[in-house]
Amino acid sequence: MASPFFHHQPQTTTDDDSIAILFSSNSNSPLYELELDESTSLSSTTTPSIHSQLSSSTTTKPTYNKLTTKNLSYSISQKGPNSISNLIYSIVPLIKNTNPNQVPILKSVSFEARSSEILAIVGPSGTGKSTLLRIISGRVRNNNDLFDDNRACIYINDQDVKSATHLRKTCGFVPQEDDLLPLLTVKETLMFSAKFRLVKERVERVESLMQELGLAHVGDGFVGDEEKRGISGGERKRVSIGVEMMHDPPFLLLDEPTSGLDSSSALQVMELLSSMAKSKQRTIILSIHQPSYRILDFISSFLILSHGSVVHHGSLHSLEETINKLGFRIPPQLNPLEFSMESEIISALEHHYNTNSISNSTQQQINFPSSKPWKPDDNSSIINNNEFPGFEILVLCSRFWKIIYRTKQLFLARTVQALVGGFGLGSVYVSVKKDETGIAERLGLFAFSLSFLLSSTVEALPIYLQERRVLMKEASRGAYKISSYIIANTIIFLPFLFAVALLFSIPVYWLVGLNPSLPAFSFFVFLVWMIVLMASSLVMFLSAVSPDFISGNSLICTVLGAFFLFSGYFIPKKNIPKYWIFMYYVSIYRYPLDSMITNEYWSQRDVCFSRSDLMIYNNSTGGGGDYKCLTTGNDVLKNGDLEGDNRWINVGIMFGFFIIYRVLCWIILLRRVSKTTI
Repeated sequence: MASPFFHHQPQTTTDDDSIAILFSSNSNSPLYELELDESTSLSSTTTPSIHSQLSSSTTTKPTYNKLTTKNLSYSISQKGPNSISNLIYSIVPLIKNTNPNQVPILKSVSFEARSSEILAIVGPSGTGKSTLLRIISGRVRNNNDLFDDNRACIYINDQDVKSATHLRKTCGFVPQEDDLLPLLTVKETLMFSAKFRLVKERVERVESLMQELGLAHVGDGFVGDEEKRGISGGERKRVSIGVEMMHDPPFLLLDEPTSGLDSSSALQVMELLSSMAKSKQRTIILSIHQPSYRILDFISSFLILSHGSVVHHGSLHSLEETINKLGFRIPPQLNPLEFSMESEIISALEHHYNTNSISNSTQQQINFPSSKPWKPDDNSSIINNNEFPGFEILVLCSRFWKIIYRTKQLFLARTVQALVGGFGLGSVYVSVKKDETGIAERLGLFAFSLSFLLSSTVEALPIYLQERRVLMKEASRGAYKISSYIIANTIIFLPFLFAVALLFSIPVYWLVGLNPSLPAFSFFVFLVWMIVLMASSLVMFLSAVSPDFISGNSLICTVLGAFFLFSGYFIPKKNIPKYWIFMYYVSIYRYPLDSMITNEYWSQRDVCFSRSDLMIYNNSTGGGGDYKCLTTGNDVLKNGDLEGDNRWINVGIMFGFFIIYRVLCWIILLRRVSKTTI
């Protein structure tokens, strides 16, 4: 039977892009804390090897770090689905919605996380565990109200925190998903993180961390993912922890670090965290779902949430005492934490917590002075400012090259695609004649080549999407700038795409028998290179916009189809409706197509490409007859409105598209990083 004190509040899911975030600190809300049990110790099942590694590679810090929250409340304003006014607010974001429907997520949450201990946040699904972790790690959107000068919610060492940036620098945060690059080895992953975050002693730090995390035996193994086999799930989780521990933050926050792991791997992760907390006096806060008996031994205290409110804060022993005090009997097959998750028990705990909200012991245990703002040490910054200019670009170039070289499906696919496309088209249009049919065949060859080259860059979309979450995580932590990422990507892809251009151009150009002059061939190769570069920038830009591969692939196909339609090949410029004429000028097909035609015929303007079937005799000279020339190279250019040599102007426009798409990608990624919560 359900407890009468249980008040159900509906859980509401919202879209992150359509909500505004509100924080409040209610000084009148209850604060009740059971006394923490200081006798919690490591389980006897702790693996000796990990303890020996920790003792040999770490030293005890003399500092004491404590993180406290006071009456932390958090709400989202959800727009009603049938409200005309809210529809206007969503379309015109500059108009402020003064009457949003506020949905509380966290309600007056207060707790204290102490040095050398693990605090576990537990509760049913939808109670705000992950939200609480993101708030205290400084990874929530629109968090200005949280750091209001008039009310403090988060304290470090009894000093109120005034900036989310300070929390980001001080707190390492490991999300539930392991956002790692699968084609890097464990050691490479940690070394790249060290190069981004540390100024000196990188190798020593990586070696020490691998020993501490128990990863030395898999240092040369690939991280892997669901598609590419690599290290185990538990080892991958430890790599994620190592990346966040690289700059040695005093606080480590983890969102369900044991989810998706088998019992043995989950136990190893918790054993490792407990050892890290005790050996370096580090404060660790994590959310966890249904921990086993052995895992409970590593956790010092628990914060149980129900509908966003605290129902218990204390040790497992104090939880058991409270449950017994309420008249319930814990079954032998369940531990107190599992039993407390039942609806009737958690309702009783909530009522007990609220009715015993304030006690003298609690007031003495937790103080919340707000007169002195807290600021992190200068050494806690993770941004590497002491290296020479361009250092992070070189590091990113090195990482890009490793990924491209190891992505066999991309490396081989682009190479084979260029060769097959070049030889295939060359065999279809082999030795095109200089007649009316040959003119049409050349135009068809150029149009199809353009379509082939522009669409062949779609293979890079999965790589961009896979890297994006890693980019969001690293850039949001200040590891490197988005501009450095864009520049490094460009530097690595320039020679790679030039090789692709050569592999395509050489067979198709000479098999078809295009303009035999060396300058014309050289320009053709350069033009193909610019085409694939421009297409690569377009795909990079659209990958930044797209949420996933399916929508990204559809968007790329739609955009390329629209550009091809308005290139002037299907519909002449004069026949395009005025309201669509802008598409003719922004089409990335138009400029390379015009350049290919000009390159083919400009140096052959006086060459005859079509003759009459009737022979014309010159009676005045008495000489022999000749066939009348019907079409010269100059006539072909005039028919295409290409009376001037605008090849280099078109190349300049193509280069402009190449730059513009990358700048747009930079802007979108910059905005995404500013809003990321990972």
